[in-house]
Amino acid sequence: MQIHYLEIVTPSVDATCANYAAVQGVTFSEPNPFLGNARTADMKDGSMVGVRAPMHEQEEPIVRPYFLVEDIAAAVAAADEAGADVALPPMELPNHGQCAIVMQDGIQTGFWQLPAQ
Repeated sequence: MQIHYLEIVTPSVDATCANYAAVQGVTFSEPNPFLGNARTADMKDGSMVGVRAPMHEQEEPIVRPYFLVEDIAAAVAAADEAGADVALPPMELPNHGQCAIVMQDGIQTGFWQLPAQ
């Protein structure tokens, strides 16, 4: 298992980015519209962390890992068969690949498939 993207949803985007920049020595990008306006930073292992504001009034602050998968449709189907609820079916993220979100017992987990090379 490899986490490709760690998404942090918070109403305090700038403060959270400043905190991680100071503690981890990373630099955050400008907001990326393809990632919900998340400000992202590359991690040493090749993964990314993204910090964004809630996209609607009902979205709560959360930290959500997105695990790298080779076949996102198969991963979502396997999670569904194992009892997870599909919160977000696979969707295209221009220039980034595809993502999906499943929920099991109140825990949100994302899947991420890189774009074909």
